[in-house]
Amino acid sequence: MKRFGSGILLAALALALALALALAGCGGDSGPRETPLAVLATDSEALGGSRVVTEGVVRHFEEPLHYWIEDEDLNRVELFPHEAIAPHLGERVRVEGAFAFSREEGRRLTLERVEVLATAD
Repeated sequence: MKRFGSGILLAALALALALALALAGCGGDSGPRETPLAVLATDSEALGGSRVVTEGVVRHFEEPLHYWIEDEDLNRVELFPHEAIAPHLGERVRVEGAFAFSREEGRRLTLERVEVLATAD
C-alpha cells in the first residue's frame, strides 16, 4: 500500500511540474520577437498578430502616401502611423510594433518604438 501511495505522489508532482512549465511557456507577454524583414515577407500569415522588432531603411511614396522600411533585398513592411516615421525618411531604423498581414492590405507594422541606427547613404 505504501508503494501505491508513493506512485500517486510522484504522479501528482510530475503533473504539477508539467502544468507549471506549460503555464510558464504560455503565460504573459514574452515581449516582441526579433524578426528580419525577409522572414516577415516570407512568413507573413504565420506572424500576423505578433509584436516584432525589425530593421531597415525608411522609404516613402507620395501618391498614395505611404511609408515602409526595406532591406537590401527589397523586403518591405509598411509603417503606421505616418507621422511617427516621416521624420526618419532615408535613415536606417530599428522598429518595434504590432505586425499585421492581409492579402488586401499587405504587410503592416503599427509602431510602438523607433530607434535610429544610421543615416542611409
